[in-house]
Order: sequence, then structure tokens, then C-alpha cells
Amino acid sequence: MTLTDVAAAAGVSIATASRALAGRGDLAAVTRRRVLAAARDLRYARDPAAGGRPAGSARLLDLVLGWFHNAYSDEVTAGARSAAAAAGYDLVLTEERDIPSDDWPMRIRRRGSAGVVLGLVSPTRAQIETLTEAGIPLVLLDPQAERTSSLTSVRTTDRDGGAVAAAHLIDRGATRFAVVTGTPAYRYGRARVAGFTAELTRLGPAATPTVIAGDWGGPAARDGALPLLKALPAGERLGVFACTDEMAAGVYAAAAAVGRSIPDDVLVVGFDDLRAARWLTPALTTVRQPIREMAAAAVEALAATAAGADLATTPIVLPTRLVVRDST
Repeated sequence: MTLTDVAAAAGVSIATASRALAGRGDLAAVTRRRVLAAARDLRYARDPAAGGRPAGSARLLDLVLGWFHNAYSDEVTAGARSAAAAAGYDLVLTEERDIPSDDWPMRIRRRGSAGVVLGLVSPTRAQIETLTEAGIPLVLLDPQAERTSSLTSVRTTDRDGGAVAAAHLIDRGATRFAVVTGTPAYRYGRARVAGFTAELTRLGPAATPTVIAGDWGGPAARDGALPLLKALPAGERLGVFACTDEMAAGVYAAAAAVGRSIPDDVLVVGFDDLRAARWLTPALTTVRQPIREMAAAAVEALAATAAGADLATTPIVLPTRLVVRDST
């Protein structure tokens, strides 16, 4: 089969077919998919020298994140890199840019990667199809939504982590409660809040938490917590569960601004156990999610697939653990 055959089957010009197969040019996603499908149906083998390599021909795995250079992505990268090296692969760091012209799946296809770990990013249907049609397996790390549940994913026990935080705050003498969550309300945030609220209801039916919603950042958590901390009656102890350590740091800032003491007036539990949690004053009690281990598990699943194994049809779930420090 020739490139001319592929172009005819897809109903495009030879030049368009060539650009689509090489991942070059500003083509509509539907056109690119049509050309790839025609090439697959015709079993057209493209010369790698013309651009692009067969999937898995390079000992590469791609780690795709929406951003790098923060504490969370540092942990993910460290875990993925170690697991890739142990399996004999090099790790490529690919940043997903939320712009229409960013066609990262085609870049991955061109370099012949053996698989993709996609962290904290919800792929579009077109992106999934581009990788699937090229035979490149995809594993989601901590998916933001359940609508991608048909894909293999690695996650942690978010709901259980929220429940453990609630039980701990009750045990440490909190009399009022608040939960700080983020918007958009991603899957893992909803699960953490649900676990916290359900456990409060089970252990103390009258303990309904105040919900503070921000943008997943510390400044928004600070602004949301300020009114609640200002109005805290004398003699009451507020137990706060923040869905990330960064938002917990925002609660610290709010407490300092209104003269509330942690842990005398306010007890705080975070979620993640990033390095900064132990540097806060007082050191932050938090629910540890095994971020490095999760990234490593995703890479190991891809390496096993490249060796002939099937990807898991159910999520790979690693457990959370409460790390108690001075904030409670």
C-alpha cells in the first residue's frame, strides 16, 4: 500500500495525508483521525525517516502534566523517573498546554513512545483516539473526572482519607468543623469532602461542617476561612480539613491574621503530605497520599503492557495514611 492509497481512502490530498501521518500541519482533528484510520485499515507502514515512528519502537515513556515545577509535579516526576529507569525506559516530560494548537498526542506518536502517563489532566475524546489508533497505551494518574473511567487509572483512597481526618479532629477535641475544598469540584475533591462529611455524621450527628470553596490555592483558602475564624466563639475549637496542603497553609495565614492559635483555637488537617507540610509552624497534620508510588505504579503498568500484559480494567488504588504532627 502507498501513501496515494491512504489519501484516496481518506478522501484527502496526498500532501494532507502525509502531514496527518507525520503529525505536522494545522489539520482538523477529524481529518487527522480519518487519515490515521485509513492507514490502519490498509495496513500502511510509513517509513520512519519520513517522520514518526511505530508505537513502542523507542524505549520512551511520556509523562504528561498540565504544569511542572511545583511540589506535586516534583513528586510525580521523581516516582515516574525511578520506575522508568528500573524498567529500562527513558522518561519524556511533556507539558499539556490548554490551547487548541497544542497537539501533544501527535508529538508522542511521532517519537514512537511505548506509553503515556497522564496526570491531573482530563483528555479529550480526540486525544484518546489519537493515542488509541496509534496503539499507544494510556494510564491516567489521579483522574479529575469519572467520565474517563473506561481508561486504566491510578488513584488513592480519597474518601477514606477524608473520613480519617474527621475522626481525628473529633478525637482531638474539635467542637465545630469546616472543610476547605476547591473549584472546579474534581473527582478527588468531591470524594475527600464526602468522606469527611459522612464520618462527621456517623460520629457526631449534630456536627455539620461549614464548606469553604476556593480555587485550589492558598490565597483563596485564606480569604474563605477569615470570616469563619473571626466569628469563632470563645471556648470553641474549630477543626478544619483542607483538601490539599496548600489550602491548609491558607488556613494558617487566616488564623494568624485574626490572632487565632493553631492548635489551641484551630485544629488543621491537610491532604497530600508534600514536603512543605512539615515546614509549616506548627508542622501540619495531613493525610498522606503516596504520590511517588502512584506515579511509579502507572509507569510499571505501561512497562508490563509493553512486555505483553493487559492493562488493568479496574483502577489501581493505593492507600492513604494519616500523618499526625503539631497542628492537631
